[in-house]
Amino acid sequence: MQVRQTAIEGLIELIPRVFEDERGYFFESYNKPLFASLGLPMDFVQDNQSFSVKGVLRGLHLQNEPFAQGKLVRVITGQVLDIAVDLREDSPTFGQYETFLLDAKLANMAYIPEGFAHGFVALEDSIFSYKCTNVYNKAAESGIVWNDPDLNINWGIKDPIVSEKDLQLKPLRDVFPHLVM
Repeated sequence: MQVRQTAIEGLIELIPRVFEDERGYFFESYNKPLFASLGLPMDFVQDNQSFSVKGVLRGLHLQNEPFAQGKLVRVITGQVLDIAVDLREDSPTFGQYETFLLDAKLANMAYIPEGFAHGFVALEDSIFSYKCTNVYNKAAESGIVWNDPDLNINWGIKDPIVSEKDLQLKPLRDVFPHLVM
């Protein structure tokens, strides 16, 4: 498996070797010894899957302590632009983000540590899958509005389909008023 480090500590892209022939393909989407050697969590406790039609934008979501989640994310079908925003208050990259073009044909994945807001936009009809290091807890749910002007994320799409719930999220400066970007 190829590993691409990003400029943000702990946030990585994993590109597995895909074996293809006339029957189809095969790849490892999780390998405990390899992940351990990379310092990634081994205790994934919840798997989630969603389907999004082209143009759906989900995010930017996070769960607060003590229910923060690390996530191993990938697409099973389709293609998404995946975004991870560093919200670790003691991080030198607080407020910075990384984008990943997750593509079912490449089978690439991203590991997003605890303390990050996460979201994606479906560039095609897509099935999105992610493993979590902690279970979902509604009371710990939080997030940043997808079009936060301070973050200025280029989602690569005009007029995304966004849920009412996600439209109610607040900008970063309202969620973390004590921190200056």
